Amino acid sequence: MSNEHVLVLPYPAQGHVNPLMNFSREIAKHGSKITFVSTEFCHMQMISAMAPGKDSLLGSEIKLVSISDGLCPEDDRNDFGKLAVSILATMPTRLEELIRGINASDENGKISCIIADLNMGWAMEVANKMGIRGAILWPASAACIAFITRIPNLIDDGFIDSNGTPMQRRAIQLHSGIPAVYPQNLPWNCSPDQATQKCIFNYVSRYAEDLKLADWWLCNTVYELEPAAFSLLPKLLPLGPIMASDQTRNVGGQFLPEDTSCLNWLDQQPPCTVIYVAFGSFTILDPVQFQELAFGLELTNRPFLLVVRPGSSNILHDANLNEFEGTRGKIVRWAPQPKVLSHPAIACFISHCGWNSTLDGITGGVPFLCWPYFADQVLDMNYICDVWKVGLELKPDQDGRILRGEFRKKVEELLSDESIRARSLELKEVVRSVMEEGGNSYRNFNNFINWLKRGSR
Repeated sequence: MSNEHVLVLPYPAQGHVNPLMNFSREIAKHGSKITFVSTEFCHMQMISAMAPGKDSLLGSEIKLVSISDGLCPEDDRNDFGKLAVSILATMPTRLEELIRGINASDENGKISCIIADLNMGWAMEVANKMGIRGAILWPASAACIAFITRIPNLIDDGFIDSNGTPMQRRAIQLHSGIPAVYPQNLPWNCSPDQATQKCIFNYVSRYAEDLKLADWWLCNTVYELEPAAFSLLPKLLPLGPIMASDQTRNVGGQFLPEDTSCLNWLDQQPPCTVIYVAFGSFTILDPVQFQELAFGLELTNRPFLLVVRPGSSNILHDANLNEFEGTRGKIVRWAPQPKVLSHPAIACFISHCGWNSTLDGITGGVPFLCWPYFADQVLDMNYICDVWKVGLELKPDQDGRILRGEFRKKVEELLSDESIRARSLELKEVVRSVMEEGGNSYRNFNNFINWLKRGSR
């Protein structure tokens, strides 16, 4: 057993905790001790969502600890501007205190490396100050980092102002192989409120400097999916897709308990018939939009598996879930998504196009119907529809809603297009091969593990 002790720090959101937890498990398999640091708010969610009796499995390999994000328990963590300001004001000091406490209590188990989500890139300043080695793991696409590291150029070229506010209607094309993005769809655009948006932009604008302090730049992507982005970022190394292996599902990392009953339900469905609908951990649908989705699914006349996260819509309550499910549907609050998308019954994926969901769908070989919500999801949709050509965009009406007829039309169009299905299956093989011996991601991961084991800066 090696004695390196790695501290892992994800941004406090489900889509960030998942890949960093899965990465932690992979590192732990190679003998490293892991301290996984969450905010107190996320820590409580993870503990309460763990499958009964499973928490002990984390004991020897991964220790879950928490520090405060500086907000009060009743504060809204979906106010990203407020959260960004609070994180920067309080968490660097708290992280340093935590590390000093760990190092003082165990002379042989001192923290030897910090792996931080780039969204928590300030941790590289803490690592630098304390003489600890550091690595950044970016849980989204390489193209997304390319846009972030070019913020000064985007300001100079007049696409955005110094607060990140869009100044032009022209699309931005960083490279012919990277999808063009309009300024209003840049990854840091997460709020219609200008003051909030400014806080988020100021937070994201620090990332390029944080990267300079890191020994490794790692990314949860696949070289073959976005080679053009890597040509702009030669130091960035792909080691995705970072997936959970079957035996470790439910062992920390989820904010809601996974409902595995949907897998038994899928076993009863014919191959390639089920529409899977899931919108990640942030998307909120208003009642009118939810009804259009419900009627749209009904019009397709196909079985569907729908994930309705608590709080994602105020139209559905437990009392009328059964009525909406009818004879063809199944509704769950949270699904074991990689397993669902690898199930032979799945025909297509109606998705918000978050990067984890994008990788899950590609790894399952499933075509997409794209319905992005915010942040980098429009960029991901452009990859899916325009570059890889494994999906279609759901088009909103003039009020910004997707109507029931659009759902029906696009499902039929997608599922009757054999070329989309064929490309999805080809992409699945490409992505799976990178994790095997000789593949890019496999090689990069092993090089990183060897570096960890060497133990000195």
